[in-house]
Amino acid sequence: MVRVPSRVPSLTLVAAGAALLAPTTPPAAPPPPEPRALSHAPPPSRATAPSHAPPGARVPSRPVARPPLREDGPVRAADLLTAVRDCEPVSRGRFRADAQAAADIPVCGTTGAVFWKADLDIDCDGRPGARCNRRTDPYFTAATACPGSDGRPLDAERLPYIVVPAPDTRWDHRAHGVRCGSVAAVVYRDRVRYAVVGDIGPRGVIGEGSYALAESLGIRTDPRTGGVPSGVTYIVFDDSRAEPVDDVRAASRTGERLARRLISRN
Repeated sequence: MVRVPSRVPSLTLVAAGAALLAPTTPPAAPPPPEPRALSHAPPPSRATAPSHAPPGARVPSRPVARPPLREDGPVRAADLLTAVRDCEPVSRGRFRADAQAAADIPVCGTTGAVFWKADLDIDCDGRPGARCNRRTDPYFTAATACPGSDGRPLDAERLPYIVVPAPDTRWDHRAHGVRCGSVAAVVYRDRVRYAVVGDIGPRGVIGEGSYALAESLGIRTDPRTGGVPSGVTYIVFDDSRAEPVDDVRAASRTGERLARRLISRN
């Protein structure tokens, strides 16, 4: 559990007309052809159509097309981050990254998922092992709120999982199809990793993942000094589940499929 202590300038052709001098006596012969006015302004560029907006008016830029989603490789971090660029809050309040931090993290909703952007603290709870135990982690608890397929606590050293805050008046994850075993995509820098909801943390605090999740994202894993203070995006897919809950490959297969669907809908 959590340690409590993201003109057009319009083109105007300026012509300098040649002055015509009116003759004072009738010409003996037809006058020579009138000289052609010369323009000193550059011709309009073929790439830019002349603007019909009044001078100084702001011309909207053309929208930038998103690169097509690749079908031959893993989902890209950039594509997922674009899909969750805009936040429509579904929480009634905001969460803290740590017990002493400001409450400035909303839980947001989009088609097919909820998400938040926070830090990542290391959760070593669950089955004791060489890296997660009472010697390495002073807050270690040999239990997780979500059991494994065998009924025992999850293994934080092996299984990538995330922690969601306990339900309160701010946000009840269960009302948004999030529960033990729900599949999540976690993005950090250019990495995307898939995890399950594996533990429930204190109310009001958000941003925590297992030792194995941090390791897969290239984040320092020491339970005392590891983690990162910001830059992690957690995306939990509505009404999803990895079967079995502690199967890493099952979470990855399901997560990849749901991530592609999320991108196509957003």
